[in-house]
Amino acid sequence: QVQLVESGGGLVQAGGSLRLSCAASGSIFSINAMGWYRQAPGKQRELVAAITAGGITNYADSVKGRFTISRDNAKSTAYLQMNSLKPEDTAVYYCKADKVVPGVEHYYWGQGTQVTVSS
Repeated sequence: QVQLVESGGGLVQAGGSLRLSCAASGSIFSINAMGWYRQAPGKQRELVAAITAGGITNYADSVKGRFTISRDNAKSTAYLQMNSLKPEDTAVYYCKADKVVPGVEHYYWGQGTQVTVSS
């Protein structure tokens, strides 16, 4: 069992910045990839950024050059630095973690944190 808690969301003006944090606790051994997803009203949840335990990253085209995902394995925490925010970035942002044990993958989600960007 893994628990994920997001923090750092809020209200900012277009062009501003926010830094989201995702702290993992519980049975954190063998966590592989961690990632950030977002869901805007009336839209499907989409991948924003992901990072493996080895530091390999993947970004949605819409956020490349503006967002940066990172992780601190010692702290079991993932971060999302969001710069040059746009109103279309407004969404609930969710943290996801994948835990791999022999032959099985487990997926865990945080509760989400609201990001609102005003025009």
